[in-house]
Amino acid sequence: MITVRSLSKFYGKKSVVEDVTVNIQRGQITSFIGPNGAGKSTLLSMVSRLLDADSGEVLIDQTDVRKMKSNEFSKVVSILKQSNYMNVRLTIRELVSFGRFPYSKGRLTEEDERFVDQAIDYMHLTEMQDSYLDELSGGQKQRAFIAMVIAQDTEYILLDEPLNNLDMKHSVQIMKILRQLVDDLGKTVVIVLHDINFASVYSDRIVALKDGKVVKDGPTREIIQSEALKEIYDMDIPIQEMNNCRICVYFKS
Repeated sequence: MITVRSLSKFYGKKSVVEDVTVNIQRGQITSFIGPNGAGKSTLLSMVSRLLDADSGEVLIDQTDVRKMKSNEFSKVVSILKQSNYMNVRLTIRELVSFGRFPYSKGRLTEEDERFVDQAIDYMHLTEMQDSYLDELSGGQKQRAFIAMVIAQDTEYILLDEPLNNLDMKHSVQIMKILRQLVDDLGKTVVIVLHDINFASVYSDRIVALKDGKVVKDGPTREIIQSEALKEIYDMDIPIQEMNNCRICVYFKS
């Protein structure tokens, strides 16, 4: 379990994340939702140690993340940032192989190669694995980075807006794969999402932030209700039931 206790981050006197306390259960997809500037990405960055908190703490399976060695941490937690820029010309396979670095230190074993093959196959990139990243579309590149995270084979997978640059088909594909990682392999996924319908259909739990604070935290069906969504987004959002999923009809409100 990831335990976040009284976590805060300030830029000058402005609080970006303020006194956030949440528990993220293992073996689930937990989505962070909320309007722009709510603090979702900042919170995820502090959980993943990309950003230092000004106060509070993050525990992973009861261990303070600040006390974990980098290599130890990267065998437990993988993170995909919102923007991924690499100043090196790499093929898809070379990029995905970086996911094995905590184990291989750059010298891939047969087991490492197997994880790389599996991750590339998961993301339907096998036929183009020798293509260079600078030859890819934004969506293809995003799928390659997600494959790298999958190859890392961590208990916890943290993704900051992974559906950026993806069309509908590939967005659905990514969410189905994340669901599969949770259901079949017991992974724990924490994801920042802008599209509340993806959060509604694929998440087990939703944490909603607004102005740097948690305003709603609970099972998905408790949060995807018009009254709760109005508190989060300041707009009326009708809900329709489709195939046992709650769909938010926000484009008509």
